[in-house]
Amino acid sequence: AEDEVSLFEKDMKEFWIQFKMSYGTEQNNQTSALRDLCKETIEALSEKWSKKLKEEDLMIDKIREYNNEILQQNKYIAEKEEQLTEIKAKINQEEEEQKNLNDSIQKLKEELRKKMEIKSSKNKAAKEKVEQVSKIKALFEEHLALEIRRIHDEQLQFIFRHIDHKDPDKPYIFTLSINEQGDYEVTSCTPPLDCIAELQLKLRETNNFSAFVANVRKAFTALSYK
Repeated sequence: AEDEVSLFEKDMKEFWIQFKMSYGTEQNNQTSALRDLCKETIEALSEKWSKKLKEEDLMIDKIREYNNEILQQNKYIAEKEEQLTEIKAKINQEEEEQKNLNDSIQKLKEELRKKMEIKSSKNKAAKEKVEQVSKIKALFEEHLALEIRRIHDEQLQFIFRHIDHKDPDKPYIFTLSINEQGDYEVTSCTPPLDCIAELQLKLRETNNFSAFVANVRKAFTALSYK
């Protein structure tokens, strides 16, 4: 029985040796084939991913290029917006200046219109006064021995005679003009009369030219008796 057990153990050992040898060889072959397959697979994958990485690098470069272009465009747009803002501000300033200029022109036109109206009114008043003087000129010359002459600067010279009973031809003279305000103004008086300023004021107040001339003659007559 012991021999049979020993023989069985021997046979089992040989079987395991053969099995291990057979399995080891097969495993080595499978491992080698698997290694070759893995190598091929890795090489294929490496080539594929290398190509893909290159494409991604190109894509990244394109993206960077696009980003740079966008940055340049944004910078250009910002510069143009700044220029546009400056142009708008300049236009607004020019419009404001134009408005102020138009307002000033309109104001000057209004002032000129008022001055023209005042001037027209003064000219009308002066014309009426000259006409008044002309109307009574003949009357004065006839009844008061008065001679009226138009001299320089649109002035009228009034020459009285037949005042001094000792020298009837002796002239008594005063000169009259119309000033910028449209008022009568005595510019000279020979011989001088102390009351001439008072008579001038009264003429301006009453606009009674005939009375003024008559009063001046009376004053000259009174002076001739002194």
